Amino acid sequence: MKKIKPIVCVIIPAYNEADAITQVISDIPALVDEIIVVNNGSTDNTVEAAMRAGATVLTESRQGYGYACLTGIEYLNQRAIPPNIVVFLDGDFSDYPQELEHLIDPIINNNMDLVIGSRVKHLRESGSLTPQQIFGNWLACSLMKLFYGGNYTDLGPFRAIKLNELNGLKMTDKTYGWTVEMQLKALRNKLNYTEVPVKYRKRIGVSKVSGTLKGAIFAGIKIMGWILKYGMR
Repeated sequence: MKKIKPIVCVIIPAYNEADAITQVISDIPALVDEIIVVNNGSTDNTVEAAMRAGATVLTESRQGYGYACLTGIEYLNQRAIPPNIVVFLDGDFSDYPQELEHLIDPIINNNMDLVIGSRVKHLRESGSLTPQQIFGNWLACSLMKLFYGGNYTDLGPFRAIKLNELNGLKMTDKTYGWTVEMQLKALRNKLNYTEVPVKYRKRIGVSKVSGTLKGAIFAGIKIMGWILKYGMR
């Protein structure tokens, strides 16, 4: 029996990514049905650049990665024909959008529900992740294994998930804990998940999280908070 081609949409949260967003959008494979850029309070030309590149642009004035993602999900659920698969991708050109096909393949061919793009060391550009990011990823994944038996190696933002399963997770985090919340709830809900090795490079511009001490500290606290909260239930 011939498989039905899934509808794939991409959500890109974006805050002041005018220098990168056009390159991100142009490298997304043509199989994607719609690219949604969620402008999260940008003060540069992110909106204009994204629209010129052919993306649908939404506005979420409340700053926070999770806020932007939730706005994108709400839009997809209101489409006349919602997608089967949602891909999350950063707007800073640190990911390789053309690897999207590898990311969704386990969902299409192996019935996976969630696929995380794992930024493995041999595929990472030197300096693309800060030492605190590398340590934080290791610690978070180690705790998820300890508490839940999870087999994650990364909290990478480049990820694909079935829309129905994503809705079932009832995501709530508004800021830095979005990725770990999804992975924790995937374990709790017993979703089928896997990881795909992906390349990673230095981002264009300065990170709003790892690029500042305040951002790194708050992100670490939020991630550990989610893990400890769930581990104590």
